[in-house]
Amino acid sequence: MGTGRSDKKRVLLKIGTNTLTKETDQISRGKIEDIGRQISQLSEDYEFIIVSSGAIAVAKQFVKLESSGKKINVKQALAAIGQPHLMRIFQENFRELGLLTSQCLLSYTDLKGEKSKENIVNTINVLLDNNYIPIINENDTVATDEIQFGDNDKLAAMTAALIKADLVIIATNTDGIYTKKSIDSGVKSTILEVRDLRELHAEISETKSSQGTGGMLSKIEAAEILHKEKIETWIVNGIRDNFIIDAMHQNVAFTKILNDKT
Repeated sequence: MGTGRSDKKRVLLKIGTNTLTKETDQISRGKIEDIGRQISQLSEDYEFIIVSSGAIAVAKQFVKLESSGKKINVKQALAAIGQPHLMRIFQENFRELGLLTSQCLLSYTDLKGEKSKENIVNTINVLLDNNYIPIINENDTVATDEIQFGDNDKLAAMTAALIKADLVIIATNTDGIYTKKSIDSGVKSTILEVRDLRELHAEISETKSSQGTGGMLSKIEAAEILHKEKIETWIVNGIRDNFIIDAMHQNVAFTKILNDKT
């Protein structure tokens, strides 16, 4: 077993499909390289766990599946085809930067049982102790009702709570959460800091993002889980280059959901 924790700050980075594709129909190797480069630069002070969507989007680059069955069956099959391709792209790009990767597929039930939760924590700690970056995705092929976790926002929050992350960065395709008034006026203005999550519900739109299954509502729900666990959440525009480091240096507008650790 690993020692459990290093002195590094533990960051869980959640990357949605729209970020990984840079809002196109294909996974962007340049974006994965951008993420790897930043992790490499920050590796002295931070350890990263990645929760990555994108398996279905990758599969669509490689195969056109048609099915007379229910739509979900197609999605699950696409996920099964796309997941190894997604991991290969991460592995190839990260390896060139001297970073080691590992795959963890989780389902809802894994995050409910005491024994499986203990196993997840132990495995992730051992990987981090040995400088392997865990790359987590939902185990879509065993999800029952739908692709379950809402573009992995809830999966990221539940995992972060389990492994006691210090910070969660949710990378999306907007500069954080915009005020409703600014969206209506057409000049978008980011909510920079939030302490009371009830205020956010009044601001968000129900619309989904173009490729992902997330949208802002699932990000707020993820932030609520993290708020209860006293874990700070940042919602950052991951399509921008250097978005993690720029957010850390306050060089870009993003939404910071603060937690008073009292």
